[in-house]
Amino acid sequence: MTLAAAAAALAAFAGLAHLTAPAAPAADDRTTAAARMPVERSALVCPAPSSSDIAETTYTAITPGAAGGGKGSARLLGATKEAKPVLELKERGKPAGATASGAEAPGLAGIADGVLAPGWTAQQTTKVSVGRARGLLGVGCTTPGTDFWFPGASTAKGREDYLHLTNPDDTAAVIDIKMFGPDGAVKDETGVSENIRIDPRSTKAVSLASLAPGKELADLTAHVTTRAGRVGASLQAGEENVGADWLAASADPAAAQVLPGIPADATSVKLVAFAPGEEDADLTVKLAGPNGPISPAGNEQLHLKAGMTAGVDLKDVTRGEAGSLLLAPADPKKAVPVVAALRVVRGSGAKQEMAFVPAAAPVGARATVADNRADENASVLSLTAVGADAKVKVTASPGTEAGEPATKEVSVKAGSTQTVSLAPGGAKGAYALTVETLSGGPVHAARTLTLPHEGIVMFTVQTLSDDRGMVPVPKAVQDLTVLTR
Repeated sequence: MTLAAAAAALAAFAGLAHLTAPAAPAADDRTTAAARMPVERSALVCPAPSSSDIAETTYTAITPGAAGGGKGSARLLGATKEAKPVLELKERGKPAGATASGAEAPGLAGIADGVLAPGWTAQQTTKVSVGRARGLLGVGCTTPGTDFWFPGASTAKGREDYLHLTNPDDTAAVIDIKMFGPDGAVKDETGVSENIRIDPRSTKAVSLASLAPGKELADLTAHVTTRAGRVGASLQAGEENVGADWLAASADPAAAQVLPGIPADATSVKLVAFAPGEEDADLTVKLAGPNGPISPAGNEQLHLKAGMTAGVDLKDVTRGEAGSLLLAPADPKKAVPVVAALRVVRGSGAKQEMAFVPAAAPVGARATVADNRADENASVLSLTAVGADAKVKVTASPGTEAGEPATKEVSVKAGSTQTVSLAPGGAKGAYALTVETLSGGPVHAARTLTLPHEGIVMFTVQTLSDDRGMVPVPKAVQDLTVLTR
């Protein structure tokens, strides 16, 4: 086997792993620069959607790209030992959908291989029309991992937060959950937050209140790490009289963070941030609107004490114009990594509905969000350029039932947020939106899905990040076959 073939095989097996060439070629020039190749295997995990008997859940999946080009398979199965198929994708560029009713819908685990692996994306959307958990709950199915941050969690009165942990593998996973409030680490007096076993191919929901009995903390950061195995992790939050939604994990700790896609009509926006290291963080806070960045009056800067969660009420910061929040070091020479998320409310009184916007990584070369709807203004894409002006291409796929794809190029000025509504011609069923960076940036993106119900603006926001459909694989000049026989 040549070195190139071995490297390609390892990249295909790892799916989202990285293989990089040395920083500089060896003196005898036996290696050349890494080439980017499509992954050949991808994994996704979706949490169990709802405990409500009247829940209606839609699953949508897609692999972006032109149809044809080889063989592949992509299936989402119940994350149980019985592993019943829920959704199967047939070809690139055309989404597949499935529905489930009631509380019996399981957590899902799935694998895509061949031509359906690069960029495989799935979305789970649940509508609960009445009751304590009412709302539109949306979450992108995630790649299993070992480390997740959830700023924006809570154990306050009237709030119910559950961490959903799904193990897609055939061996048990063991995880720890640590929580950090305004005064620092929340002491585990019960001993139940460590060594939590997640059986093979199973899902477990862990109440945050059970990890800190008697403590009502409005602003928390939950940190999930694995001792063994890997899991998919998402946090489901329900708030009395305000609705329910999923809080996805924040982007990895970084000195600067972007939280894209605050709806124009947001009536309340709360920023929750955390500095996980040993140093305090001083940040500038700016809102990137359609005409550029502005500093929210009274909240131009934020001081984060190390290991302590801070919450900042930004009220109706967007003031009628969609925007994104930009966090950056106040002193570039003192860059301290942070994680962050927003709790966003639309409506008022008994008609309130909430959603979350976590800090998001850039869309990179390409990113996709599934389950968009063709109803007027149901799906709105927010695009924010950071650092430099950018140009992106947005593609709307066909619908799950019918429709012709549509594309649009969008220019985004540095420090601004532009909104895009794009649907396939003659769309029927759910469709996907794919964003590709053409120049400039980086670009951060989020999709707001709005499905009103009886006067309540039910909505959910999903951020987009690079689908990592391509990985760098080093090329070898010398054939080492003779050395491997």
